[in-house]
Amino acid sequence: MGRSNYDAMRDAMEQEFLKYDQSRMIDRFGLVNDREYLYIRFVGTEYRVNCFSGRVEACRKPEGGYVHADYNVSMTIFDVLCCARSGCCLSGRYVPVNSVKNVVQSASLGSGLFEKEGKFFTNKRHLLRAACEKLGGIPWESGDVSYEIPLFDFLPVVLQFWDADDEFDAVLKLMWDENILTYMHYETTYFAASHLFSRLMALCN
Repeated sequence: MGRSNYDAMRDAMEQEFLKYDQSRMIDRFGLVNDREYLYIRFVGTEYRVNCFSGRVEACRKPEGGYVHADYNVSMTIFDVLCCARSGCCLSGRYVPVNSVKNVVQSASLGSGLFEKEGKFFTNKRHLLRAACEKLGGIPWESGDVSYEIPLFDFLPVVLQFWDADDEFDAVLKLMWDENILTYMHYETTYFAASHLFSRLMALCN
């Protein structure tokens, strides 16, 4: 079977990564590094980025070894490392994705997000809490389940979940720091969110 278009785009971005100043990435985010790799944790998993090929690999635990990271993971890591703005910093204020700075406000923007995931977590509050804690989450305000979770060690997000009842379906929200667009492009928030929820769903299973 040939490579998918997603794999082709990921592989092309690996070559683009090599054009950027890796020393700036190391200094900006305090990355552990050696002669061959930059190391970064994303959604509770350790990754390494090859300094000479740009290949992003996930550390496999408990099996050991490394595996090529998928499209969503690679593109999120590349966007943050290569495109975060100089002086990016957190505001400490969490807002929905349609309310972050420099996004045109729209009632429909982001509406209906995570409906499928919300149905998955329905009546699984104890499993969702445990999954959030496995990813380093700490309890947060509001919701039947609410946690601040480190997307990266330097970049947290807030998950809020209200379970379904006799009258209402479950509601799942992901809140971003108001300054998130100084770290990544708007489109990348969807890659990151997709990976976060896939990790939480896998942990619940």
